[in-house]
Amino acid sequence: MTQIDVHLTPDYSARALREDVRAGLTADPKWLPPKWFYDARGSELFEQITRLPEYYPTRAEREILRTRAGDIAAITKAHTLVELGSGSSEKTRLLLDGLRDHGTLTTFVPLDVSESALREAADAITADYPGLEVHGVVGDFTAHLDKLPGEAPRVVAFLGGTIGNLLPAERAAFYASVREVLEPGEWFLLGTDLVKDPATLVAAYDDSAGVTAEFNRNVLRVINRQLGADFDVDAFSHVAIWDPDNEWIEMHLRADRAMRVLIPEIHLDVEFAEGEELSTEISAKFHRHGVEAELTKAAFTPTTWWTDTKARFALSLWQAT
Repeated sequence: MTQIDVHLTPDYSARALREDVRAGLTADPKWLPPKWFYDARGSELFEQITRLPEYYPTRAEREILRTRAGDIAAITKAHTLVELGSGSSEKTRLLLDGLRDHGTLTTFVPLDVSESALREAADAITADYPGLEVHGVVGDFTAHLDKLPGEAPRVVAFLGGTIGNLLPAERAAFYASVREVLEPGEWFLLGTDLVKDPATLVAAYDDSAGVTAEFNRNVLRVINRQLGADFDVDAFSHVAIWDPDNEWIEMHLRADRAMRVLIPEIHLDVEFAEGEELSTEISAKFHRHGVEAELTKAAFTPTTWWTDTKARFALSLWQAT
């Protein structure tokens, strides 16, 4: 059985894009949030990125799930799997298989801002897991966690290292919001990319085939298409750097020449100087002690910490206290 709850207005995405573009492109320095990479083309490019030899996080997390999904099921005995970020991918299925095989799983709750992506994922899971109740939630994980359904005990999964896209204060607020909606004894499963040598990190975000560069520039194509802007997309170079002080990768778009960009839908003209950079993403990397400090402060108790065989990526399980 499939049920979809919609908690976003039909114009939510369009309104949010306009607000973000105005705020980011009138700031100094300029910025755009990474969520706008992901139209259909951006999602396709990201799937290509996950298969690149330089991009290890997806493979590393999948390796952990293959070996530990059964352990997660045995520890949590979860009746409900909640996934923040709609999923019908192999990683989602590894978790579903582990919980189903343990005999406790009754409900899968995917949450995503895209209703079309959510319905597609929900239909795929419903077809492949007969008897599983799929209760999708169209919402934003920064605003709608209190709308999550499901029979306790629940395990809320936030995979892929997406937590690294949040600044420290944003992470703290997110952890607090997850804890607020969980009953004591329920679970939080978190994927975190780990600090490692800078060459490996930079290569993962600046691949030799140039796929990540196209993915980065795709945010400009989204603005051109949806807001009528006239970005010369090819006049921006992809930049990925490691910030050792903050321990995160930064992705930027660097203007190759001075230009003026018109964005008619929000009545905005934007000037770029030659060499000026537009920030599009941070991807923080973590140490175990840092993750434990942040989650403990949010009233979670650490249960397990697993890494892949090369210790590149971690999957950790936390219990609400």
